[in-house]
Amino acid sequence: MEREKTLRLLFPQWQGGGDPSYMFGARLLAWLAPEADGPVEEVTVAEPDGEPLQVSDGILAREIVVSQFQDARRRIDRHQPDRIVVLGGDCGVDLAPFAYLNERYGGDLAVLWIDAHSDLFSNKVFPNSHAHVLGSLMGQGDPEFLTAVKTPIKPGNALIAGWRKLPDKLSELQDFEDELAERMQIQRIGPEELASNSEPVLAWLRATGAKHVAVHFDLDVLDANLFRSLTFSKPGAPAPTEDDIQAGRMTLAQVVGLLADVAKEVDVVGLGITEHMPWDAMALRNALAEMPLIGKSQ
Repeated sequence: MEREKTLRLLFPQWQGGGDPSYMFGARLLAWLAPEADGPVEEVTVAEPDGEPLQVSDGILAREIVVSQFQDARRRIDRHQPDRIVVLGGDCGVDLAPFAYLNERYGGDLAVLWIDAHSDLFSNKVFPNSHAHVLGSLMGQGDPEFLTAVKTPIKPGNALIAGWRKLPDKLSELQDFEDELAERMQIQRIGPEELASNSEPVLAWLRATGAKHVAVHFDLDVLDANLFRSLTFSKPGAPAPTEDDIQAGRMTLAQVVGLLADVAKEVDVVGLGITEHMPWDAMALRNALAEMPLIGKSQ
């Protein structure tokens, strides 16, 4: 029997989140990951040049992001994989891979979105497309981004784990999210519900009847007091208050345990890991570039 193929896709996209640090974070993540057992592709992503990104039709760096997810899809189609590992980059990197996997598995894919935030928005309320991706996968949002999604995820087949509600001052965003989550039957489970076991997620998986699942793991679902390579841990930035977008509250061990439990229930065919912000490594890289003998002045 032919061996199933797993494609590893390095996708150091930063423009969807508007922060060049995502590019270095993705590349370091790729270095940290175990060696690939299958083909590897890297999506072409423009290096930051110091120029500000432009908003077009309500979306930051619209043309650049569209070009990048189209490039990702071409690379995926070249291999026709059975499984995909995505190492990103901002959360938008999972748009083309998860859309492909839903087609590959007959429109019956379940999507487990492990994230402190829903990513259910659109250019109607927020310009950064890395916060639109799950909505797009459900067939909702900007028409050009929906060209990537030939077969939307079925209502009820997505769940957000580790989710935290937005603060009151962002009630317009929260209302937008709530309406879409209700219409698309997207469950949202907070970190407290997963503190002791994975049963809420496993019960959802069983209810979907899906045999295949793709998992999005945004590192910002983690507790920034315990894991420091996160947006919320940026040195010198004020700690978020109750009036700010909330940081995650899960531990790395909880996420690893959750994924192990999920893998016992269904076939994990997609894994996207995103939003790695290794601040110490970036600071050290910049310092080394200024040192004698090793840096710019050597």
